[in-house]
Amino acid sequence: MSNKLDIKDLQAKTKDELNQELINLRKEQFSLKMSRSTDQDIKVHQFKAVRRNVARVKTALNMI
Repeated sequence: MSNKLDIKDLQAKTKDELNQELINLRKEQFSLKMSRSTDQDIKVHQFKAVRRNVARVKTALNMI
């Protein structure tokens, strides 16, 4: 899920779909934080990617 989300795809989604996408991204972000706190192997670049994807989804929600 940490792939870059395309803004055109997000704009085509409904408000409910975007809210669900936001919830999934927040869960992934929480999971990454918990993995980091328990010293598990993580890919640090995923934090930035998820944070930016959250921003993209929030921007798309504001456009609706």
